[in-house]
Amino acid sequence: MAVKTIEWRADSVRMIDQRLLPGREVVRTYRDFRGVAEAIRTMVIRGAPAIGVAAAMGAALGLKGFAGEKALTRFKLVSKTLRATRPTAVNLAWAVDRMERVLEANLHLDKDHLFRRMREEALAIYREDLAVNKSLGRYGAELLASPATVLTHCNAGALATAGYGTALGVIRAAREAGKRVAVYADETRPFLQGSRLTAWELRKDHIPVTVIADNMAATVLAKGRVNCVIVGTDRTAANGDVANKIGTYPLAVMARRHGVPFYVAAPLSSIDLNCESGESIPIEERDPKEVVEFAGKRVAPNGVAVFNPAFDVTPAELVTAIITERGIARPPYSQSLRELKDKG
Repeated sequence: MAVKTIEWRADSVRMIDQRLLPGREVVRTYRDFRGVAEAIRTMVIRGAPAIGVAAAMGAALGLKGFAGEKALTRFKLVSKTLRATRPTAVNLAWAVDRMERVLEANLHLDKDHLFRRMREEALAIYREDLAVNKSLGRYGAELLASPATVLTHCNAGALATAGYGTALGVIRAAREAGKRVAVYADETRPFLQGSRLTAWELRKDHIPVTVIADNMAATVLAKGRVNCVIVGTDRTAANGDVANKIGTYPLAVMARRHGVPFYVAAPLSSIDLNCESGESIPIEERDPKEVVEFAGKRVAPNGVAVFNPAFDVTPAELVTAIITERGIARPPYSQSLRELKDKG
């Protein structure tokens, strides 16, 4: 995809504002960690890998002009601010933890050299994410026949990562391998990441895409129009339970009912072996306006209660396989995920 989701330029972080797609392509520039944190919180940027990259870059910006003990004190504020933005996506905490380790190992540097080292680490995380996505995509492409039709949910593409994508990375890799692949994209209420973002990406890459409302997925599956389901993940527990955008769990249930494989594209950075099961994954609840308003206009009566979790958890027994950059994990996931984590 030609548009860059996020990039570092001249000691600032630039992001495409995903809230405005597909109507407008606007790039925002952030020069301090608070701006980056607000961009993550308000979903200017979203998707677990992309959030991790943004957090790393925000952490680097937050250390500009600091060294020694003052840098340590400063980082406590930076870390707290960034971690509070999107608690479900484990990549965010993973990236902040990594940046903290780099800081602690380089406290002997003066402020200019320390900032340079932190920036280098953030850019390394960015480059690694691109490489991970492409490797994951190649493994996942082996699961697809030709021709194949894939059903996906939310956006796990270039916009959700440093570039290329996880679930959509599998589709891109299959196309690059010469396979014919088409996509059904759930609209993904209430934020419409499927119809706004996934469809936009696929159209840009000339990959056939059909948008459906979330409540049409069962009909598409029942009619045999789909060969497999591929989704991303914001956090996968050690036992293989998968937290992903709300609506993923019922999709897995329907896929099982109709005998359709359900695959999860999960970079190892999104697999949390310290989290035993999905019951321990914190689930973010978002602004009720996302549900009761549409395009800024109220579509529900005033005063109604709203429940708006951003994610749900798909039990491991409904997951056919988990695709990572080091290979494909299959049940029992408590064993296969740990083996892939230790493989490197």
